[in-house]
Amino acid sequence: MTASGKIGTAITLSGVCLLFACTERGSSLYPVRSDGHYGYMNKSGKLVISPQFTDEGRFSEGLAPVRMAGRWGFIDAKGKIAINPQFDMADPFTDGAALVGLGYKFGYIERSGKIILNPQFDGAGHFSDGLAPVRQGGRWGYIDKSGKFGISPQFDEAGDFSEGLALVRVNGRFGYIDKSAKLAIPPQFDSAGEFSGGLALVAIGAKYGYIDKSGKLVINPQFDEAGAFSDGLAQVTLGARVGYIDKNGKFAINPQFERAGDFERGLAPVWVGGRQGYIDKNGAFVWSPVA
Repeated sequence: MTASGKIGTAITLSGVCLLFACTERGSSLYPVRSDGHYGYMNKSGKLVISPQFTDEGRFSEGLAPVRMAGRWGFIDAKGKIAINPQFDMADPFTDGAALVGLGYKFGYIERSGKIILNPQFDGAGHFSDGLAPVRQGGRWGYIDKSGKFGISPQFDEAGDFSEGLALVRVNGRFGYIDKSAKLAIPPQFDSAGEFSGGLALVAIGAKYGYIDKSGKLVINPQFDEAGAFSDGLAQVTLGARVGYIDKNGKFAINPQFERAGDFERGLAPVWVGGRQGYIDKNGAFVWSPVA
C-alpha cells in the first residue's frame, strides 16, 4: 500500500486494493487471527507463531511487520523480534527497504533496522526497481534510496512500479508511466491498480475490469469491486459476495464470501460470518474461519 498524510493508503484509496489484498503477496507464512490477536500459520494450516500481536503484515525478505502495545516493529520467521517496536506504522520490506511512519511523516529502514531515509515525506510508497513514490509539496514523484528524485514531483497520486509501469493520477484520471516518466498508458480511468501477471485492474464508472500492458481492455468492466491477479486468480465482487476469476474473466470460485484477499502460493484469506479462514484454489478450506 501507499501511505498518505495519515497512516493508511493513498493510491489505493481508489478502491482497487481492497481489504487484505494489497499486502498479501510473496510470503511463506500466513497471518491468522484468534481471540483478537494475530499469529502466523504455514501452508498446511499449522500454527507456527502463536497469536500475540494486535496487528500484522505479510512476511517479505524474511521479516514481517507486527504491532505490539500500539507500536510497530518486525519479527523473523520464528516469531522473534528482529526490529524493536518503535514506529507508528510499518509495511513489509520490498527491494531491501521498508516503509515506516512516525507521526504523520514517512521514511525508510533497512533490514537491520537502520534508517535509510528519515521520516520526512507527507506520503510514500514502496521501493521497486530502485524507485519509490513519495509526496512532497502536495505532488508525487519518485526517489532513489539516496533520497534523490529520479522522477520529479508532478503527479496528483502515484503508485509503486510493477512490471515496469507505475500507476499515476493526472487531472483526476488514472494512467501509467514507465521509468523515464513517459506516459505508457494515457490517463483515462476512474480508478486503477498495479500490474500483476500482465494485467491491471481499472474502473470505468462504477464497474471494474482489467487491461493488458498496451492499455487494451481484456476483461470488460462488470464487477462491483475487484483485486489484483495473483497465482492466476483475482478476487471480484458481485453484489455482496466475493469470488475469484481467472484471466479469461471466468469464475474459478463462485462468489460466496463476505470478504477475501489475494491468493499467495496457493492460499487466500476469506471471511465468512465475520470470521477469517483460508481456502485453496479449489475453494476448499485449509484453515476454517475463526474469530
